[in-house]
Amino acid sequence: MNTSINKKVCCFGELLLRLSPELNNKWINDASLPFYIGGAELNVAIALAKWDVPVKYCTAIPDNYLTAEILTELSQKNIDVSSVLLGGERLGMYFLPQGADLKNAGVIYDRAYSSFWNLQPGMIDWDEVFENCGWFHWSAVSPALNANTAAVCAKAIQVARQKGLVISVDLNYRSKLWQYGTSPPAIMIPMVEQCDVVMGNIWSAQQLLGVDSPVQESKGLSKEELIDAAKASMQLLQERFPRVKHIAYTFRLEEKYFGVLYHEGITTSSTSYPLVDVVDKVGSGDCFMAALIYGIKNNSSSVDIVNRAAVAAVGKMKEKGDATQQRMTDIEQKMKSL
Repeated sequence: MNTSINKKVCCFGELLLRLSPELNNKWINDASLPFYIGGAELNVAIALAKWDVPVKYCTAIPDNYLTAEILTELSQKNIDVSSVLLGGERLGMYFLPQGADLKNAGVIYDRAYSSFWNLQPGMIDWDEVFENCGWFHWSAVSPALNANTAAVCAKAIQVARQKGLVISVDLNYRSKLWQYGTSPPAIMIPMVEQCDVVMGNIWSAQQLLGVDSPVQESKGLSKEELIDAAKASMQLLQERFPRVKHIAYTFRLEEKYFGVLYHEGITTSSTSYPLVDVVDKVGSGDCFMAALIYGIKNNSSSVDIVNRAAVAAVGKMKEKGDATQQRMTDIEQKMKSL
């Protein structure tokens, strides 16, 4: 794998504004609607930059004074924004009540006709974007928007494969997306066939890739039973997608969180970390993904990779906002103390 530390990780996806109302009319009475800048792939980019991994972010946003300030902020975080495409009329947004889960029915998307939603094949020069990059990261959210964004993703993956980049995907399934008449597996399978690293869970693998889940839900199952289910799903996934060499599944239960990693032919589970003082669940999976990339790029052991990623994800849930502000030194210190 081309995991050179000096080469950049290129993250591609939509930059989103999350508006987070406090319900029971409080947001109306207080005339207050907190917002956060994020998006699955941007959250990964911010975390990696925080951990001194060279990173580039590629997206499409309108050209106005608000987006100029956003790009300045990202540049100050040491994110290369030179491949951001300026054009179109609006940023994508979504509404999620405070304390809610992104998978919860309470999420309201307002993404149609955003600059990213309007992307067309050929608008991005991927040869130029991937200059000095050794890794390409994308997520299942982008091809879920419409057939054109799916085609843009497919082209990016094709060029990344030709250039020998490591390709990673987060199988984040959003049921309110995927509304343009094509089944997710029909779109996702050809793209994941070209990937090296896959993160998700046993249910997203079934919904997006048609990999049958051994269990219907986690409720009432022990950690050992869930690990066995993960191993069975990972085996099926690896058999169907032989290029994939690294698979990570996460389990966020009511009171604990742990990850399972297939890496270098070995399956390893993390410690179960307690979920206490949770203030914001959004972005925890993105933080896990970033730590997974970090661990693979740094040639860490399987045990360190999966525990570092789980600790990072749990730490993110103690922070408000979409992207983590944790330092890697703090994450690794928690690994030693827990």
